[in-house]
Amino acid sequence: MSKLLDPKVLMAIKELSLSAKMTIDGFMSGINKSTIKGAGLEFSQYRSYQPGDDLRSLDWKMFARSDRYYIRESEVETSIAIRILIDASASMNHSDGDFTKIDYARYLGASLAYLANLQGDAIGLYVLKNSGIFSMTPKQDFQHLARLFYQLETIHPDGTFTKPIHYKELFAGAQKRELLVFVTDLYQTDDEIINLLDTLNTLRHEIVVFHMVSRNELELDFKGYTSFEDLETGETIQIDQSKARTEYKTKLANYLAETRTKMLDRRIFYRTICTDEPLDQALRDFLKQRSKLRI
Repeated sequence: MSKLLDPKVLMAIKELSLSAKMTIDGFMSGINKSTIKGAGLEFSQYRSYQPGDDLRSLDWKMFARSDRYYIRESEVETSIAIRILIDASASMNHSDGDFTKIDYARYLGASLAYLANLQGDAIGLYVLKNSGIFSMTPKQDFQHLARLFYQLETIHPDGTFTKPIHYKELFAGAQKRELLVFVTDLYQTDDEIINLLDTLNTLRHEIVVFHMVSRNELELDFKGYTSFEDLETGETIQIDQSKARTEYKTKLANYLAETRTKMLDRRIFYRTICTDEPLDQALRDFLKQRSKLRI
């Protein structure tokens, strides 16, 4: 694994577009190239040679094994539309060390967009917060990608998650299935995020949810702190970490298991990602889900 996938290294690279390029370059050099489609082609099948066939398509290894001529056929892989959804509610300002959940979400979103653009896909961006939804409809060109990077850089999380609006109309209109990638901490007070996912599910698109968590949340490791503030409501509570840690971890494990079940029931691909983890697994998951939408 390239150390360029380490979030600490990414955060040190201030220019988002450069970070995304270096991340994907490192990722591409560290995986089996056969998992990345080259030149828009994917192997399909062999067939017998027919007069007039392009001799460059002959498979000489098959000839050596069978003493017969075979043509290696490939099918063109068409591009798809990918919409990246970013939760920009105030809870995404939660920090662990030198960076926040939204920092990680920016770099993850930028890397996914760069990788999708590299594969010829149209990319869109949707930033969700209570003041409304910023949207960029999917396009496939470098200028659009540059604008997407700029919008990611300028995200300032605030307030609660977006209020219910005409989600279906916003994401409808596609002539074929698309890939929706939702980066969120799943912080909700009244199932508003689940309701959004239910609405998007009716459009029959492929949905991926990357659930952002931080290490100090997982371990309840906030050294020196006994008072905790809800970033979205402003409410505070007092706890004794040493006494509460065991009960907290049990409840957290139950919550994560219940969340995973909810996603499976909805046929949504779900993965928790800790903000101190490298990006490689998220990128692999993205490619896996993208491959399901080939035409």
